This record gives sequence, structure tokens and C-alpha cells, in this order.
Amino acid sequence: MSLGLVSTQFASCLFYQVSRVELISLRPFVSGSRQAGIGSHEVKCVSDIFIWCVVGEASKKKKKKKKSKKKKLTQSDPPRVGITKLFPDGNFPEGELQEYKDDNAWRTTSEEKRYIEREILNDPVETYTSIRRAAEVHRQVRQYARKTIKPGMKMMEIADLIEDGVRACVEENGLESGVGFPTGLSLNHCAAHYTPNAGDTKVLQDGDVLKVDIGVQVKGRICDSAFTLSFDHRYEKLLEAVKAATNTGIREAGIDVRLGEIAGAIQETMESYEVEIDGKVLPVKPIENLSGHTIGLYSIHGGKVGKSVMLVKNEDQTKMEEGEYFAIETFGSTGRGRVVEEGEVSHYAKRGDAPKVPLRLTTAKSLLRTIDKNFGTLPWCRRYLDRLGETRYLLALNNLVQQGIVQDYPPLCDVRGSMTAQFEHTILLRPTVKEVVSRGDDY
Repeated sequence: MSLGLVSTQFASCLFYQVSRVELISLRPFVSGSRQAGIGSHEVKCVSDIFIWCVVGEASKKKKKKKKSKKKKLTQSDPPRVGITKLFPDGNFPEGELQEYKDDNAWRTTSEEKRYIEREILNDPVETYTSIRRAAEVHRQVRQYARKTIKPGMKMMEIADLIEDGVRACVEENGLESGVGFPTGLSLNHCAAHYTPNAGDTKVLQDGDVLKVDIGVQVKGRICDSAFTLSFDHRYEKLLEAVKAATNTGIREAGIDVRLGEIAGAIQETMESYEVEIDGKVLPVKPIENLSGHTIGLYSIHGGKVGKSVMLVKNEDQTKMEEGEYFAIETFGSTGRGRVVEEGEVSHYAKRGDAPKVPLRLTTAKSLLRTIDKNFGTLPWCRRYLDRLGETRYLLALNNLVQQGIVQDYPPLCDVRGSMTAQFEHTILLRPTVKEVVSRGDDY
């Protein structure tokens, strides 16, 4: 808008710019002023001075600012965002769904089984929500671990980066949610049950084969899944064999399937692979005294009624049942295919059937209270006691083991010089479909 002041003799003309294009209300400068409207202009006469206001588009509206859309919350790197914040509606992703086959194929369309499924989903105790929440935490932490773990890192550093991620993402809350068991970081000929104790200075090397076994629990539902990392192409076939064997076990698993038959299928797949190392061809052997297992409530191996899925064909006629949780877990080796206990113990768990015996050591009583409060029957390691501020506890811990209250789990190793690999998923035998809850894009 422009404003001009013009004298009666039109001797001079001054123009002023204003920022708002709208009708300006002008007050009379002196008494006796008059006002007249001329078209879209407004003329005010004050003595011999005319003020001409060019109004322009007085009705033009201000543009409304667009409201900025809130960005969808995503996981941080490293993962530290609680999983319930990423899924505020409480609907966590399903795992990979596999339809039952052969004699069980009818379950997928059965109205009766669909009804049972709906009842389970509505039951706050039996619902799948807890295991799916744990599985989603596992997937996100696992993806970060796979891209981050590199040779040159200390075992302690690797354990911390995984467990810090689990605790943050699962929103650790006592026995309600947290780490399912100590992170397994078994190297080379050691197949399972190694995690670093305080003071461990072991460093991951270029030629190492590392088994990474991660556990997450929500309300006692444990997601158990593992993978193997190798930075040496010579061991690619070993990793491929174990992964294929686990996938075979998952495919063959199902309601009413006999455990011995699944073991035979796993063995056949595993033994179809060979590994060439330094010009020498070695067969891949399933480790005969390790196995997959059922997962119970707050019990990683299913408690008293636990079942095992062995890796070598056997005559076990036990059947898988509707509603069970299984860890389909396979181990392959370039060695003898049998493990023995070797090395310093790091893994422990209170027995579900622990005897009630009098404890003479005051420190043992105190330590047992700490275990009951923080772990219950979930597995734990010495690093977790250190984290809670426990000190000088080894005597008390050994006493609890000797009394049969706590079970220790030494590292399990094949012959030295051999290489072992591990691959594992958790599956749910739902009434209508088989769900591989821990499956993700990363493997």
C-alpha cells in the first residue's frame, strides 16, 4: 500500500510505503473535516490537504502457517529408546508365520482352533504380547550388535553394548522385564556358556568364530536367539551349515511331531556340509550332547517338564504340544562333535526345585536374598552381582552351589583347535499357525 500527501496546488507529492495492504482508518486532524468515498478509494479532506489512501485488496487474508507434523519416533543408535514408546498401542510385530503341514494342515482353517487362539490373545497371562515385545527388543539390539561387533573389541565391551541395549529397550524393571540370561560370547572351540567375568581382557581377533547368544524376558517370557559371526571366509560353510540345520528344525517342528524325528532331520542337514580349511576338508558335525529346548515361565530350559530337541537322530518319542515355546538351537563343529566342561564358570541360576536347607554362612543367606530379589530362577552371571554392588561373594556363591540351591554352568567346549558355530530361534506352537517370533530381516 502507498500513501500520498498532495497539496491543493499540487506543488508537491510525497509517497510513503506501508507494509499492510488494508484500509487505514484516519482520524480528522482538525475539526470540521469531511469524508467522502470514491470507488475503492477513501478521500479525507482536512483543510486544504487531501490524504489519498490507495486501499488495494483490503479483503486479502493472511496465509495460515501449516502445522508441522510430528516425526515418528525411531530407534536410536545405539538402541536406547524403550520399545513400548515405539509401539505405544501395545501391538508388537508378529514373527515369521509358517503354516502347519501334513496332518496338522487343518489347524489353519479350523474354527475351533481360531476360537482358542482368540481366547489366548484375550488372556493376560497366556497372551503372546510379552514374548513379541521381548522378540522385538531382541531384533533391534541384535541388528545393532551385528553391525557394530568388530575384531579388536574386548569381550567385556561387546557384552556391555548388548546388555545396555537390552536393558534400555526392554525398559528393565526388576523381574517384570530385563535381560533373559547372560550374553553368550563363546569363541572358537568353546560352543556355549561363556560370558566375561570382571577382569577378563580377552579381545576378539580376525580369525575368531564368535557365538552371540542373547536373551530378553518380559513377564517371564524369554526370547532366546543366537547367531555366529566370523571375519574369516574360511568358516562361511560352517556358519551356513548351522543356519540351514536350524531352519530345518523349525520347518519340521509342529504339534504332535516327535522330538527324535526332528533331531534326525537336523543331523541330516548339518552333515551334508563340509568345510575346507588350509587345504584340508573337514566334515561339519552336529554336537551330540547339546540341544534345543522348551522355554518355561522364568525358566530358560522349561523347568521340571522341559523337553530337549537333540541334534542327532534318536528314539525319543516325546511329542511337541500345542502352546509350547521352543528354542530351536543347533551347534556344528569341525571337531569331534561332543563338548566337555572347560574353563572358569560365569553362568549361574537358582534351581526351580531348590531344596530348603539351613545355611550357616551369613553371607550365603544375604547373597540368596539378592538372587531371589533380582533374578529369581532366571540365569545370571558374576558381572550382574558386581553391578548390584555385591563384593567378596565367591565363598557364599560356592556354598549355595554345594548346597544344591544354585546351579553353575561351566563353558562347554569341543576339542581345542576345532571351530564351533551356533544358530537359534524361538518358536511358538500356536493353535492355528507356527510363529518364529525372533525372525528378522537381519537373519
